[in-house]
Amino acid sequence: MAPLFPGYRFDTRLVAGITPIERDGPLDFPIVRDDGMRGWIVNLTVRGAGEVFDGTSHFRVETGDLVLFPPGAIHDYNRAADADAWWHRWIYFQPRASWTTWLSWKEVRGPLFLQRGSEPRRLAELDRLFAEVAAWSVNNDLLSMELAMNDLERIILLIARNDRAEAPANRFDERLLMACKFITDNLHRPLSVAEIAQKVCLSPSRLAHLFTQTLGRSILKWREEQMIQFACQLLLVSPSPVKQIAAQVGFEDPLYFSRVFRRYTGCSPRAFRGEHGRRHERGEWTVPAVRTVAPIAEGTYSRPRTTS
Repeated sequence: MAPLFPGYRFDTRLVAGITPIERDGPLDFPIVRDDGMRGWIVNLTVRGAGEVFDGTSHFRVETGDLVLFPPGAIHDYNRAADADAWWHRWIYFQPRASWTTWLSWKEVRGPLFLQRGSEPRRLAELDRLFAEVAAWSVNNDLLSMELAMNDLERIILLIARNDRAEAPANRFDERLLMACKFITDNLHRPLSVAEIAQKVCLSPSRLAHLFTQTLGRSILKWREEQMIQFACQLLLVSPSPVKQIAAQVGFEDPLYFSRVFRRYTGCSPRAFRGEHGRRHERGEWTVPAVRTVAPIAEGTYSRPRTTS
């Protein structure tokens, strides 16, 4: 339940869940994040109706509607006043570089993207996939997280295929994808912007502009985020000392690595391993039992079982 309440830090690569808001229930309060978040959030309404503010005006979302919140975009939403409930599935994620062209939909509301409605079969499929992402993501081992990311990639592809939106001509450059791959393939060694730019046949200034325009952050900032995400994975699956993991992800100074890691995650590498690695060390992981919410047939819902 922690991610559903104010103050939760979304510092991991992927967090997913369902928010079952009922009128006057414990979750019936507005969410407001004026500066948005570092990652993306995709939101699927599976029951009832909500209201979302795009920075200028409010719009209503109902069963089957999808909203995509890019990094830094305003988060301001709540149950619609005339609805008794608003159940919505959500996934917070850091996208793979190859997803860039798919995270651009036809309908835009301020900084947000919107896709209306889904026929029952498609909604049931999205509901199932959202549930699988949430179920796999509770396991702290690397392969479970990759399974969650693969399910998420299928979600992103299905939405993009349904949207049939072409990315704006100035939104994506294939050389940016090449640069991202070069960076992630070489996290273990220092890279200058000039070296990355030369590798993809761009000037440093042009490459820097593409990163800022498309990914919303500088090259070095994006690389640093990838290094910390890789470090999180290694801390969960490798018994290596923190000093060695720091070197593996490209930090020569382990003290500086710890400072950067704390800035992103709110805790030290050792504390992160101690808190999140316990279940992995004991071999505790589960095959997800997926429970859907969206109707398989009109008027028929399968509610997930709630636990105290």
